[in-house]
Amino acid sequence: QVQLEESGGGLVQTGGSLRLSCAASGRTLSNYAMGWFRQAPGKEREFVAAISRTGLAKYYADSVKGRFTISRDNAERTVYLQMNSLKPEDTAVYYCAADLLPAPVVAPQGVGYWGQGTQVTVSS
Repeated sequence: QVQLEESGGGLVQTGGSLRLSCAASGRTLSNYAMGWFRQAPGKEREFVAAISRTGLAKYYADSVKGRFTISRDNAERTVYLQMNSLKPEDTAVYYCAADLLPAPVVAPQGVGYWGQGTQVTVSS
């Protein structure tokens, strides 16, 4: 199995940027499709971005398209989420997710592995 650890969260002003990292240990990262999800207080966990095993295919929620970029470095066993033009509504705990199935990780149901989450707070 794989263990995931997120980092890079913090407090930022509206319009600012953050880069989240998800470090994987255990199994080879290239075996896993990866994704980012977020959960705001009182809301369900929602899809943010996903990337295929090779990094060639990427998927984004409409709410972040054009502002967020997902990438991966399989050699470094790390997945990134570059977040630009942040808005207060982006405030949430951000979770890294991994799954052995080749399908894109775009839904929280059935995800194989989760990180512990990192808090992102965007002030207005």
